[in-house]
Amino acid sequence: MQLELKNVTKSYDDIIALNDVSLCLAPGVYGLLGSNGSGKTTLFRIISGVLKQTTGTVTYNEKDIRANSDEFRSILGFLPQDFSYYPDFTGMKFMLYIAALKGINRNFAKRRCLELLKLVGLDDVKDKKIKKYSGGMKQRLGIAQAMINDPEVLILDEPTVGLDPKERVRFRNLISSFSKNKIVILSTHIVSDIEYIADEILVLNKGVLENRGPSSKLIETIHGYVWETEIENDKLDDMLIVHLISNQKHAGNRTVLRIISKEKPTPDAKQVQPTLEDLYLYYFRMEAGR
Repeated sequence: MQLELKNVTKSYDDIIALNDVSLCLAPGVYGLLGSNGSGKTTLFRIISGVLKQTTGTVTYNEKDIRANSDEFRSILGFLPQDFSYYPDFTGMKFMLYIAALKGINRNFAKRRCLELLKLVGLDDVKDKKIKKYSGGMKQRLGIAQAMINDPEVLILDEPTVGLDPKERVRFRNLISSFSKNKIVILSTHIVSDIEYIADEILVLNKGVLENRGPSSKLIETIHGYVWETEIENDKLDDMLIVHLISNQKHAGNRTVLRIISKEKPTPDAKQVQPTLEDLYLYYFRMEAGR
């Protein structure tokens, strides 16, 4: 089981959304880390066959996915960021509809739909119309429909949007439970979700795959760049202008700052262990105004 991208580029006139991306993925969970506009959604749409790349190839088990689109679609599960649904359908009716589109036998489909709705905690509202679902419930329905054909390749674009902390824990456990025999690629702005469940992290910045590896390995690349220091409150504005601040905590008339910098930011600053969130800000500091 192998999904491979070779020199994939996608451009729109003079705008390059993806630039010569190459990677090879085996079964496991891959967290795609990138800021808005980094090319994450474009990459997902190309892998899912919704969008055609300008140059390069995408293959699954050495077969071009566009030349074998029906075969690839049968083993693909996809939750897009802009998940669409029919508001007057019930959760169960919608799942059966997706199963029919996937060509799944109706008798088997009913059992599978019930199983998945229970898995994502929607079995008690399966007969309620989707328009009456909360945002988190709709997102869970989206996750369920993406898994309806027991896909070998599962793509999840911002799957934890709208989920409360308890639901996010359930989602992470769900992904971890079946990741051994699937290629799972997910993106989220909630960095901790990726840190908890991803076997490997892919860093996509302005359409370029800048780095990849286990979170512990990537975090080590900014070892020595993260500091904590305590300042007087009247100096805070100046520090915010000069430094990349990942966290600030007020304590009376003083503020404790967590700063990402290659140089020691203040004479009394102390180095601290970096986190994946620090890494995110380090790579995507332009989004943070740096």
